[in-house]
Amino acid sequence: MHEDLIPMLLTGFGETLYMVVLSTVAAIVLGLPLGVLVVITSTGHVLESPRLNRILGAVINITRSFPFIIMIVLLLPLSRFLVGTTLGATAASVPLSIAAAPFLARIIENSLKEVDRGKVEAALAMGATPLQIVRKVLIPEALSSLVLGVTLAVITITGFTATAGAIGAGGLGSLAIRYGYMRYREDVMFATVLILVIFVQGVQWGGDRLARRINRNQHRLG
Repeated sequence: MHEDLIPMLLTGFGETLYMVVLSTVAAIVLGLPLGVLVVITSTGHVLESPRLNRILGAVINITRSFPFIIMIVLLLPLSRFLVGTTLGATAASVPLSIAAAPFLARIIENSLKEVDRGKVEAALAMGATPLQIVRKVLIPEALSSLVLGVTLAVITITGFTATAGAIGAGGLGSLAIRYGYMRYREDVMFATVLILVIFVQGVQWGGDRLARRINRNQHRLG
């Protein structure tokens, strides 16, 4: 094993972690309202609006249909406008966030649709506003499912960072391509894959554990 491997891996993992955290936060900020709106504007819900619902659904579907590598290229001007460059982890977080947001919105939509409609109707009968229903009924009742959805989004974004590494984003993906594949260093390839596997397993374990704890607390309170 080359003596320069550990510093490279630490730097690469730090860049990957930075991209994942920043993109996940941005995807939640974008995807949560989008997912909520798709649910509450659906037929028979608290803000029923079939036209708006169709528009939102179309936006989500169109965005999700783009392969990530193509989306990166299309969003290079936006990255340059927002952060002043198209290279590096911060610039890559722009397309990462936009790619993950509609994916997360669909997960949030499915989670919120699992909430018992009887609880929504009971809240409406007590005079709750749509915003109160979202904050006090839909999100709390679907919280464990939402946690699992965010966990899946984090894992998906982690995979996207490897693709982004091919065009100068940095991170473990870039390290594996530039030093592992192009320079025929099997130690770099093996180490980057091992770190990503451990990271993904850790994220999945943490998400599952948190979701189970939320479920237990809800059952205890219920």
